[in-house]
Amino acid sequence: MKKRLIAAALTMAMAAGMMTGCGGSGKPAESVAATAAADAGNTEAAKAEEAKTEASQDGAPAAGGAGALIGVAMPTKDLQRWNQDGANMKAELEAAGYEVDLQYASNDVQTQVSQIENMISNGCQMLVIASIDGSSLGEPLSQAKEAGIPVISYDRLIMNSDAVSYYATFDNYKVGQKQGEYLVEALGLENAAEPKNIELFTGDPADNNCVFFFGGAMDVIQKYIDEGKLVVKSGQTAFEQVATANWDSEKAQNRMDTIIAGNYSDGTVLDAVLCSNDSTALGVENALAASYTGPYPVITGQDCDIANVKNMLNGKQAMSVFKDTRTLATQVVKMVDAVMQGGEAAINDTSSYDNGTGIIPTYLCEPVVVTIDNYKEMLIESGYYTEDQVK
Repeated sequence: MKKRLIAAALTMAMAAGMMTGCGGSGKPAESVAATAAADAGNTEAAKAEEAKTEASQDGAPAAGGAGALIGVAMPTKDLQRWNQDGANMKAELEAAGYEVDLQYASNDVQTQVSQIENMISNGCQMLVIASIDGSSLGEPLSQAKEAGIPVISYDRLIMNSDAVSYYATFDNYKVGQKQGEYLVEALGLENAAEPKNIELFTGDPADNNCVFFFGGAMDVIQKYIDEGKLVVKSGQTAFEQVATANWDSEKAQNRMDTIIAGNYSDGTVLDAVLCSNDSTALGVENALAASYTGPYPVITGQDCDIANVKNMLNGKQAMSVFKDTRTLATQVVKMVDAVMQGGEAAINDTSSYDNGTGIIPTYLCEPVVVTIDNYKEMLIESGYYTEDQVK
């Protein structure tokens, strides 16, 4: 209950400050086909197509199965994990017999809006969307709903839209919990005789997942802050203070540079940095290399990006939460296939994820902690990376 209350409160606070994006409209492909058939004099075919379109606009999914066109919208190629997500999704969908329109939006909301609108007008029969800003897709999703196109929100929950059919992600609250639990153990907080200094970094405030990452971690470590066993020397503990726009490594580095200059340049020891993911951790690590001279802190992360795994092996990052995107892609392909065959997708959570229009049926995959002790088993032996990639 505490998890849901904290996440809901943060989500509502974030959503209240966001505006719905807008864009042009697209005409369903079935209507185009019907018009063309009528113009050719094929009256019966046109009537059949019109009936199909009307059924679709009433909320029934378009006819699917093998050969159907699936639109996959990814936020950016700038982060390694989204390249892997997109490639895995495309490969698995094509292996299952679907055609795939895969698009990356360069972290630009209007570009993603246009891409989704084009997917709809080009005849995609289902959409899988990893949003840039979960509250800015109102117009294209309204078009999708009108055309009867099911939508799976991928990894990032799309907010304030009743067009979302399903949500597929990892247990993001548990990601934060695992990071917090790792810090408690690594710092020996239960029996610590002296306070430990920590700084906090999370990701893009427009990404609903941040609410769960940060909330899960803080639910674990907040009591140690309250007890004085953990001290945030910068004083920056609120979500808005520790967020990092676009999960950008350079922005995280700049903020960490400022924190070091103001709080740790006099020899004060920094014991730990909570980082919600690897791109923010990388920025923190770059700042530490440039201007911090004390004992190296315990740093958390998420995604097991190659640069961060290398830093882990070199003692510059303690752990990263591994979310095997192959697992998520496989599950989403199963969900797509179930819906396109006229059934319902498998889910395992019906209470945690409210996008502002109601609870979205969700499938949660399980994250795992990777450290120098188990990276070979989790990343190399599983075939996710080769040994050469992380040397």
